[in-house]
Amino acid sequence: MSTQAGRRTGNGRRAGALIAAAAAMGAVTALPVQARAAEAATTVLPARAPAAEEAGGAAVPGYAFDDAARRIKGAASSLDAKPLTTGLTYRDTLGKNGKVYYRVDLDARRNSYVSVVAVPKPGGKVDYGDGFKVGIQDNSGTDCGYQQVDFASGQYPRPLAAYARRIVDPDSSSCQKQGAYYVLVERDSAEASTPDDWELEIRYVTEPLLKQPGPSALPEAWPSGTPAPPAGGQQKRQGGAGFHGAVSLREGEWRADIRPGQTLFYRVPVDWGQQLFASAELGSGTEGDSVSNALTLSLDNPALGFVDMNTVRYDGKPATLALDPLRPVAHENRTSYDEATSGMRFAGWYYLSATLSPEVAAEYGDGPVPLTLRVNVEGNPGRPPAYDGDPGMFSVTADDREAAASGASGAAATTDGTMKVVAAAGIGTGTVLLLGLGAWTLLARRRT
Repeated sequence: MSTQAGRRTGNGRRAGALIAAAAAMGAVTALPVQARAAEAATTVLPARAPAAEEAGGAAVPGYAFDDAARRIKGAASSLDAKPLTTGLTYRDTLGKNGKVYYRVDLDARRNSYVSVVAVPKPGGKVDYGDGFKVGIQDNSGTDCGYQQVDFASGQYPRPLAAYARRIVDPDSSSCQKQGAYYVLVERDSAEASTPDDWELEIRYVTEPLLKQPGPSALPEAWPSGTPAPPAGGQQKRQGGAGFHGAVSLREGEWRADIRPGQTLFYRVPVDWGQQLFASAELGSGTEGDSVSNALTLSLDNPALGFVDMNTVRYDGKPATLALDPLRPVAHENRTSYDEATSGMRFAGWYYLSATLSPEVAAEYGDGPVPLTLRVNVEGNPGRPPAYDGDPGMFSVTADDREAAASGASGAAATTDGTMKVVAAAGIGTGTVLLLGLGAWTLLARRRT
């Protein structure tokens, strides 16, 4: 091939040189991406946590962290806190009864949410009140907004999620200035609880303000009756292993298998004015002694703020639980002091997680137990609030509905979106280079 290229004359050699230059330009264009990839290779962590403990000789699937998460080290003092960047995911660890600080630089134009997912090691012991608190503070130590979660009646290790928030409110006199704020994460554990570090997955996101103040009063009457089970029959859809890889669902009845100690993650798009109902059922098997709080079903909002949870015992017979009825998604829900109501404050992906107690293995073996999730999304999408900017993740798009219909995971949807951007950029650059090559060749021929 090189010999043939050498035999080309005049215009052919010039065209070949231009093609080589175009290839070089493409390589130069790709260099920043390659550099970022090389940098990421030194900071990005494996998708999964360290090997899980074994139950009955078989490894229980562990939590799958966001594979783009960056390592960060929480500080013992607020003045040594490292900054978080909006839109990125971070990883850290938190010791027993420990506390760590991070920094966020906030303006007065957007609401801010910092979420933390705490992941204990499988096989350990946790108590009723074990959990953590995450809050945002100003430089005087004033709490701007915090959330505290614990294992409650489901006393076995599983991922817990909570968020801190700083809301821009002209009527408030605290936490409104532009500048440095501090995220404080504090763990609380009983003396007898396992002292292992908890892995943390941290996200920082923002929400635009409204162009003008909207309604703040909650309707006194709202539909709280449980709807009929979703139609269409049972469909197979196995859950993901973490929030980042949560499997998408739409309204329906969804069948999966869950093992003792395992947590399955799903996400459901819920638009403005829509109402989410969710229940779970463990299938029957060999009857045995009852296991208290055998199944935990939790709901977290698009910013990974805790909304609600419930548990049910299991004795080998069918066992069903349901989350309490929740208000339709509305911007004014955030004015409520009720955590479940306040959590339904924006449209987007709502996350369902189901955990089967590891104690089930002692009574029924460590094999999978049939699980069914029933999801209802009631009401038509309403008009979104008048945001002063792109709501981003706090909305439901046509692509979201398509993902819910197909069962795409959050990780797959993110990858697909990134590849579309890369493909579009590549096609655009290639088109420009080819057009330039064509114009040069045509000009050369005219000169000849």
